[in-house]
Amino acid sequence: MPEEDLIKNKVGRWIAGDITLSSEPSRALKRWREIFGMSQTELAKSLKISPSVISDYESGRRKSPGIAVIKRIVDSFIENDRRHGGRVIRAFVHMFGDQLPTDIVLDIREFEEPVTGEEMCRAIDGKTVVGKELLDQRLFGYTVIDSIRAVVELSAEEFMRLYGLTTERALIFTRVTIGRSPMVAVKVRGITPGMVVLHGKLKRVDKLGIKIAESLRVPLVVSRVPTVKGLIERLRKISA
Repeated sequence: MPEEDLIKNKVGRWIAGDITLSSEPSRALKRWREIFGMSQTELAKSLKISPSVISDYESGRRKSPGIAVIKRIVDSFIENDRRHGGRVIRAFVHMFGDQLPTDIVLDIREFEEPVTGEEMCRAIDGKTVVGKELLDQRLFGYTVIDSIRAVVELSAEEFMRLYGLTTERALIFTRVTIGRSPMVAVKVRGITPGMVVLHGKLKRVDKLGIKIAESLRVPLVVSRVPTVKGLIERLRKISA
């Protein structure tokens, strides 16, 4: 079997297991559909069923589908992702690879349900520097990063793994003094996250960093939580 098919099979089993074994399969099904960027209508069309059936599954009005139906749903997710360039599958390839050092990636999580940028800001005592008008966009997870070590030590491929399963997440850079290096790294890598958060002893945010955030149209936020430990504790409360 070609390596691509092996990866897809592994990803499919992983997702199907996550949905089936979840204490709330309806929420898990909705979360994965949104991660793969499919609407209820698109998924229903691929399965040749009514969109109302998908809606009923996700709301809990209809009993959770059996493993055979879940497999068909996951296959639809993967096939749709393949047609659109394989963004999610590539993220899984990175995730299943060697783990990034824990002294660079301090915490990485996917939310049970997406949160808005506004909710994220409230959770981390965030002050928005750029992009207040974009805070209604949804975030599917976050990564907390030691900014100095990430910028200096990570290769381009390793930096991509900071995005987890989706780019629609908050990249949270710690040990920041002015915020130029994290924003330059994000721009150079060529993939824009859903939000960039700066944490550290910032007296001001670098003008170039602000210009990059404006050009990328990404919310740039400064967290005022005193410590990294406290920041992670707050984040984990919204990811439970």
